[in-house]
Amino acid sequence: MDVLGVIPARYSSSRFEGKVLVDLLGKPMLQHVWERARQSLLLDELIIACDDERVEQAALGFGAKAVMTSRGHTCGTDRIAEVINPLEVKFVINIQADEPLIHPSMIDAVAQALIDDKSISVATIMKRLEMPEDLHDPHVVKVVVDKNNFALYFSRSPIPYLAHNSEVQNPVYFKHIGLYGYTKDFLFTYKNLLPSGLEKTERLEQLRILEEGFRIKVVETKYDSIGVDTPQDLEKAKQYLEMKR
Repeated sequence: MDVLGVIPARYSSSRFEGKVLVDLLGKPMLQHVWERARQSLLLDELIIACDDERVEQAALGFGAKAVMTSRGHTCGTDRIAEVINPLEVKFVINIQADEPLIHPSMIDAVAQALIDDKSISVATIMKRLEMPEDLHDPHVVKVVVDKNNFALYFSRSPIPYLAHNSEVQNPVYFKHIGLYGYTKDFLFTYKNLLPSGLEKTERLEQLRILEEGFRIKVVETKYDSIGVDTPQDLEKAKQYLEMKR
């Protein structure tokens, strides 16, 4: 198998208990994610990694392949590692269970980046930031990249900072969308890295990778997504999907 998609679906959430199963226009939010991921052209298989029987039963109910994993995992990466450990797979796409608007082309873009360049171990997605209010929203993570689209830094603050005497009038800002692709080997390397200082400061796991000296390829997409962390985010997702009906 070349490309495996895994959706780590944790039932508990400090800000929104049971959010992966919350109703979103007549379906569990998790089903929206799964249905969109299934439209990917490059995934050879798609698995939902569960930590709760309620999530497993819901996933099986709408036809997904679901695997129960340990309740002791503290992050989705560890849950994915448990799933893929016995499998022969080259690339793994980590698809967030709280991204019901994820576009299948995002998944394919991340997978294609890994397939095309064997020097890349990690890839992710960014979208040009268009809503001014998002720039100062700490829940909207920003990213800056080098000339080859490798990440320089991720932050909850506006980056780059626009100095008062800057020669740049209208800098371009990019929003980071939490979709990741890894080689199988790197996923286990990452799993064994200790949390870093920057990661703890910003509460962003991907900074651990940069602080350890590894590179992250960032692919630009024209599609947007809404990560559902709160009931307010859920309402935004509902409004978006209703407009697209």
